[in-house]
Amino acid sequence: MISKESVPGFVTVCVTITLCVVIVGMVGTMMVGMFDTNISNDKIFEAIISAFQTIIGGFIGLITGIKIGQDNNEPE
Repeated sequence: MISKESVPGFVTVCVTITLCVVIVGMVGTMMVGMFDTNISNDKIFEAIISAFQTIIGGFIGLITGIKIGQDNNEPE
């Protein structure tokens, strides 16, 4: 069983791994699309930029919230 103190660290690691997988997938998809002559590069950037910002912003907010929660729970 996971102790109450180790949950934020475990969640942070899970979120970080998930963020890495999502970013690698998005960059890979963007690279394939950029070098495909049948696809307009403008369309790729239109579709991916907002998703990229949303995903990265959400994960950074989550990690920051976990860190703030850890700092508030530490005994003085």
